[in-house]
Amino acid sequence: MSRILLVEDDVDVRVAMENVLLDGGYKVDATATAEGAFGFLSCSDYDLIVADGRLGDGTGMTVADRGQERGIPSLIVTGYAFIFEELRVKPERYGVLLKPLHPNELLDAVGRALDAL
Repeated sequence: MSRILLVEDDVDVRVAMENVLLDGGYKVDATATAEGAFGFLSCSDYDLIVADGRLGDGTGMTVADRGQERGIPSLIVTGYAFIFEELRVKPERYGVLLKPLHPNELLDAVGRALDAL
C-alpha cells in the first residue's frame, strides 16, 4: 500500500482529499503546514507528496523540493495557475493539478504518479 504525505492548509479541502485518498486505498499522513510536512518527512518514508501550492507558512513547492531530495515525487494542487510564474518556479518539476479538483481526477493523478516510479 502506497503512503502519501498530504499538505493542505484549508481544513475542509484537506479532510475531503484525505478521505478520497483513504477510500482509494492509500495510507495518508496529512498536515496543514510546510513545517508539519518537514517533520513528517524527517521521520517517515513516503511514495508521493500531494501539496497545496500556497501554504500559510510557505509553498508546496518547497515541500516538494525537500521530498525530491529524498527521491519522492510530488503533485502540486493549486487554484492559482499563475503561482509558478509569480514564484519563478518551473512547473514541469512537479505534477500539477488545478482546483477545484474532482475526486476521480485526484485519484487518477496519484495513480499515474505512482505508476511512474
